[in-house]
Amino acid sequence: MNLEHLTIGTFKEKVFNFEELKDWQYAGDKPCLIDFYADWCQPCKMIAPMLEELQAEYSDSLIIYKVNTEEEQELAAIFGIQSIPSLLFVPLEGEPQMAMGALPKASFKKAFADILKVEQPEIGNRQ
Repeated sequence: MNLEHLTIGTFKEKVFNFEELKDWQYAGDKPCLIDFYADWCQPCKMIAPMLEELQAEYSDSLIIYKVNTEEEQELAAIFGIQSIPSLLFVPLEGEPQMAMGALPKASFKKAFADILKVEQPEIGNRQ
């Protein structure tokens, strides 16, 4: 399962239109995680397959997007990305929260529950 890569255009459409809105207002209908990465970044490469596994496990509960900071420098600058991977957890309501570095899978699951308010689906419910 390939994760969707956001450009500045699709980011404004699916996540937040920062050109029209001053205050944060998430545009999506499911919580999301945005992985700011670069192709040359080893820790980014380490978590990439894990993010795909997590998207498969959580399927319809949340969306995991990727932003290539080399190709989308303006987007990276807007979020003040200094180190990669930088992971933006975006709940349906409330402010998004940023985490830095390659997190272990358990930390992603904890953040999904704590920040995104998404519990891991039961094994029987997975497709």
